[in-house]
Amino acid sequence: MEDPGRSKRGGKDIDFNQLLILGGGVLMICILCNKLSFRLGVPSLLLFILLGMVFGSDGLFRIPFENYAFAEKLCTAALIYIMFYGGFGTRWKQARPVAAPALLLSSLGVFLTAALTGAFCHWGIGMEWQESFLIGAVISSTDAASMFSILRSKKLALKENTDSLLELESGSNDPFSYMLTVMLLTMMAGEGDPATFARMLALQLVLGGLAGWVCAKVGIACLNRFDFATEGFDSIFVVGLALLAYALCSALGGNGYLCVYLAGILMGNAPIRNKRSLVHFFDGVTGLMQIVIFFLLGLLAFPSQLPSVIVPALSIMVFLTLVARPIAVSLLLKPFAGSWRQTVLVGAAGLRGASSIVFAIMVTVSPAYTRYDVFHVVFCLVLLSISLQGTLLPWIARKLDMIDSGADVLKTFNDYKDDPAIEMIQLDIRPGHMWIGQPVQALNLPPDFLLAMIRRGQDTLIPQGKTVIEQGDQVIAIAPALTAAMPLALTEILIEEGHPWQNRRIKELNLPPSLLIMMILRGKTMRVPDGSTRIEADDMLIVHQPQEASKK
Repeated sequence: MEDPGRSKRGGKDIDFNQLLILGGGVLMICILCNKLSFRLGVPSLLLFILLGMVFGSDGLFRIPFENYAFAEKLCTAALIYIMFYGGFGTRWKQARPVAAPALLLSSLGVFLTAALTGAFCHWGIGMEWQESFLIGAVISSTDAASMFSILRSKKLALKENTDSLLELESGSNDPFSYMLTVMLLTMMAGEGDPATFARMLALQLVLGGLAGWVCAKVGIACLNRFDFATEGFDSIFVVGLALLAYALCSALGGNGYLCVYLAGILMGNAPIRNKRSLVHFFDGVTGLMQIVIFFLLGLLAFPSQLPSVIVPALSIMVFLTLVARPIAVSLLLKPFAGSWRQTVLVGAAGLRGASSIVFAIMVTVSPAYTRYDVFHVVFCLVLLSISLQGTLLPWIARKLDMIDSGADVLKTFNDYKDDPAIEMIQLDIRPGHMWIGQPVQALNLPPDFLLAMIRRGQDTLIPQGKTVIEQGDQVIAIAPALTAAMPLALTEILIEEGHPWQNRRIKELNLPPSLLIMMILRGKTMRVPDGSTRIEADDMLIVHQPQEASKK
């Protein structure tokens, strides 16, 4: 019988276990690299690319990988989630004041940047016209993953709402860069005419916007009205919705990236249940997608070919950073009366990243002929952009006095709470509870503790001062939430037969002052214990013990 850990492809054995070891090991190393990037002060995405190059054909481990078609499909799927989260995680309340300039930069700014860069590639480097503008289109958008990573990791809150402007621009400009790239590839393949391109552009925008709106409305309705049988299935539902939105829109001829971004921003800013947990879920998924994209792109690259493209890549990068991007930003931000410091900072913040390399892979697998190695030119340019611009951006912001030390950049993301943090607490009134028979006004409650609701059988009561608490009631209370400055170190202790705590009251255990039994799970019931509570076999104790105390 064939070993299930091995499979055959093209006559060569592939050890599936080794593949799993490689995948798991790479993920672990990437997480450690993320920690290392904070200390080195360089973007973690750069380390992911370099790690892929180390494992690639020209690297230390020499893993052969040249399947551009497979890489394009995998990177496209990953980019869908990065685009969706770019919208879902954007806090529209903060972004609304800068929506007009941000959307101008993400649309007209992309076209203007592509045109200026294309002109330089033709006259400055000597490329053919179509190929020049193709490279301009591929690198015309800024990278949302890189921008979000730098703003959040460096806690870069910027004055004049510049952080929201950069987030909204970088999250929304990839669809326009994609449209330009597709149109130029179609032109270079000898297909279409001006009327065809006009229809293509209109169809991309109209269908992309309409499909995004419809998918968002369906998603919001389902999340608010449908009770998912299993916790966490709402996250899986949104994952499926993002994939479906992109696929259906693209199949109809619309812009799938625009569709998922718009669906994300509409859903992320709508009143839906469990939004905070959804944001955190997609934060993790997007982090994984970034690792996959940047590692795979590093794996796909041949470092031995970079020296041959370093001169044109560096020339394009310098022109793009110092001329094309600043000109586009200056022209488009001028009507909005922003400061010159904001204009300079936005011009310097045009990081190129995953989307540019993914679009370069599209060029490589397309039938259009290109004389230059577009993939490695763009790959080298992205390396330079992330390493130089990404590293210098916090320094430039400080030099321009654009860092707002009294603000929190997390306010620009949807997982931020700007309202007073509160928690809902459920109290089960069991037999013997001291509140039984007591009116609400007679209860000795803490000042910040409020009884919000009483569930009595099938009825829901709004408690008044004279409302009497009865046995079997479920009291819903509101209290201040735990702050980040007061973390809990919780562990679980299962009381098995023969455990020294079995059949003993908590007050008899002689526990150290630093250890607190906060909760007891007994079967399907949950109890908040006191000193007289007796511990039984099969109880699960939720215990708080600070790490400092546990080390002692």
